[in-house]
Formats: sequence, structure tokens, C-alpha cells
Amino acid sequence: MNYNLVIKKIFYNFVFIIMIFMLFTLFSCVKKTQHKFRRQVEVSVITVKPKDIMLTTVLPGRTSPYKVAEIRPQVSGILLKRFFKEGSDVKKGDLLYLIDPAPFKAAYNEAKAALDAAKKKADSVKAALEASKAEVLRIKANLLLSKKNSERFEKAYKDKAVSATQRDEILTKMKVDEATLTAAKAQVLKNQKALAVAKATIKQAEAALKSAKINLDYTRITAPISGRIGPSNITVGALVTAYQPVPLTTIHQLDPIYVDVPQSTNDLLLLKKRLKEGIISETKSRKVGLILDDGSKYPLEGTFKFRDVSVDPGTGSVILRMVFPNPEHILLPEMFVKAVIKEGIKHNAILVPQQAVNRDYSGNPFVYIVNLEDKVEIRPIKIDRAIGNKWLVTSGLNIGNKVVIEGLQYIRPGMKVKSVPFKKGGNNLGGFMRNKRHGGGV
Repeated sequence: MNYNLVIKKIFYNFVFIIMIFMLFTLFSCVKKTQHKFRRQVEVSVITVKPKDIMLTTVLPGRTSPYKVAEIRPQVSGILLKRFFKEGSDVKKGDLLYLIDPAPFKAAYNEAKAALDAAKKKADSVKAALEASKAEVLRIKANLLLSKKNSERFEKAYKDKAVSATQRDEILTKMKVDEATLTAAKAQVLKNQKALAVAKATIKQAEAALKSAKINLDYTRITAPISGRIGPSNITVGALVTAYQPVPLTTIHQLDPIYVDVPQSTNDLLLLKKRLKEGIISETKSRKVGLILDDGSKYPLEGTFKFRDVSVDPGTGSVILRMVFPNPEHILLPEMFVKAVIKEGIKHNAILVPQQAVNRDYSGNPFVYIVNLEDKVEIRPIKIDRAIGNKWLVTSGLNIGNKVVIEGLQYIRPGMKVKSVPFKKGGNNLGGFMRNKRHGGGV
């Protein structure tokens, strides 16, 4: 018998048994480690707590000047001088242009002279009227005396104290005085009419003077509003005409400034429906925010003014107009902006961080929650809109649900996990990640 061969077979069998034992031991250790690791899986969760929030809508729009004044001449003439710097800010009443005032000054002086002449004539007619009135009084006194003398002479004639000739002379004088009084009264009426004509002439002369003064003032073209003035379309020395179609220049008032944004009728009807059903409560605040074209927030709040009553048939939208203060002239006409409009207050709103929301192959949103048995569940949800870095959830979650925020890549439905409260900016899954680095796995 070959003892060496027997010994080798025994040795090989022993080595094989040892290797089988070592592999079994290693497999058991791995299973124990995996089992231990699974018991230590941690996820970071938040507990659903509803709260009241202000719902806002961001709508794109453009700015437009608060006031626009196109400067046009109101008299014709030669432009003598320009007094403003193009692109500068002007104030209401500032002198902008000067039209040659010489012909208008001459017309003014002529109208003033005509008024002075009318006034002097009126004074003369008034003096004549006063004189004619005095003459009437004098003649009335003479007539009264003549009547008394006539009565005395008539009685004396009956007593044969005077002759018929003397009586007739007295009667004739009385009739002459009566005729003279009639003529004097007629003169008074004539002078009164002349005075009325003189007064009308004065009013006409005053109107002509006022018109001449207005035309003379129109040679000084001033700013009707405060704002920023544009380029001049007319050079000095050019002939301008009254109310010409081409403006001399244009002034835009930029502080405050309008912001016009379109809102679709669908959104408008949905908002009214939500308010009517009590889903959101109407807010009394009319303040509006603004986001600039570069994404930065405009520092000043505006005020909502009105919603247009007509719908644009091309876009199916209505125009909302807001007014914003613009003291630094950051906002310029026709600038693209986004208005942040307050819709109303949503009571008991549920907000979930966007990082917790997943979507299935159909694009439907869902979240993972940890139930009362500390097991993972999939919960389909419906979302309304994004509010900051969170989603507004309208259905699918209840008060007290624990929504998984971190550790989503290490869990699956039905898995039992340990949940820890989510801390913003903290190391929420420190223990789990340490086990992961030391060879653990799912």
C-alpha cells in the first residue's frame, strides 16, 4: 500500500473541508451584516402640517408711461430757441421752445390800443348821457313852473286881470317845455344805446386783447407735465405751424409708471370659481410685486388699479393694470417684467418640498410616506403649483403623514425603515451613510 498517496488524499480532503467551512462562515457573516444594515436604514421625513398661505400668480407684461405729452406749437412762426437738453428730466412749466414773438407782440399792442380807445369813447358817451339826464331834470322843472303859471294866468284871465295875449303866451311856453322834455328824453335814450354799444365795443376789444395775449404766450412753449423729454424733431430756425401733425418732442412721465399684464379668461374664471366656492379667501390687499427681466426683484411694491372689461379676441385675455413708484427710473417704457399678483388666501394648505416628489412613467406625481408600522408606502398626489421650492398639494396627503425627503434612493415600497425628522442644512442621514461606507448594502 502506498501510504504517501493515502496521506495526500486525506490532506486534500481536509483542505477542501476547511475551504467549504470558510465559505459558509463568510456567507453567514455577509447575511448577518446585511440583516443588521437593513435594520439601520434611516430616512429623513417631514410631518404634514397644513397652514394658511397667500396664493400668487406671476404674469408677464410690459411697462408703459404714466403720462405721455406730445409737444406741438399752438401758433405758427419761426422757432428762435430751444431751452432743454435732449434726454433730460424736465418739470411742469419749464420753458422748452421760443417762437418769434414779434408779430404777436405787435398784435397785442394793437389790441390794447383798441381797448383803450373803446374805453375813452365809452367815457365820452357816459358823460353825454349824464348831461342829457340833467337836461331832462331842468326841463321838467321849467315845465312844472309853466304849468303853475298857466293855471294862475287862466284864473286871472277869467277875472279879466290879464289879457288873452298874455294867457296865450304862458300856454305856448308850457307846450314848448313839454316838447323840449320829450326831445330831452329821446336824447337820453339815444345816449343810453350809445353807451351800450360802447360797452359792447369794450368787451370785444377785451376779447381781442385776451386772444392776442394768449397767442403771445403760446410763443413760449412750456412742459405740460414733468418727466423725461425725448429728442427734438425740429431745429432752431425752422418754420412751425399751429397744431402740426409732427410733434416738436415728447415727454414721458416715468414716476409712477404703469405695468400692463394680460390674464387669460380661463385663469380669471377659475379664480372667481375658487373664490365663490370658498377654496380661497379674497384678500383686501391691492399690493403687487414685480420681477425684472434679469430675474431680480423690484424693490418697491405697486398697486393694482383695475381689470379691463373687454377681452382681446386674438389672445383670449384681459389686461390688468398696475401702478408702480419709479423714483430711480429703473423701469423704462416697454420693458418686459413679471407681475406677482395676490389671488387670495388658501386655508389649510399642504406644502411638500419639491425634492420629495417623484413621477411615474405617465408623469403622475407621487411621494413616499412612512406609515404607522414604519413601512414605506407610495402615495399618489395632485399638485396645483410651485410655491418657492415647494409644491402645493391639493389631494393625496393627510395631516400627520410622514413624507420621505432624504434617502429616497435606498428605499422601496413595503420596506421597514427608521424615520428621523428632516433638518434643513443638517446631516439627516449620518448614521446610515456611515454604515454604507463600511460595506453595508441593500
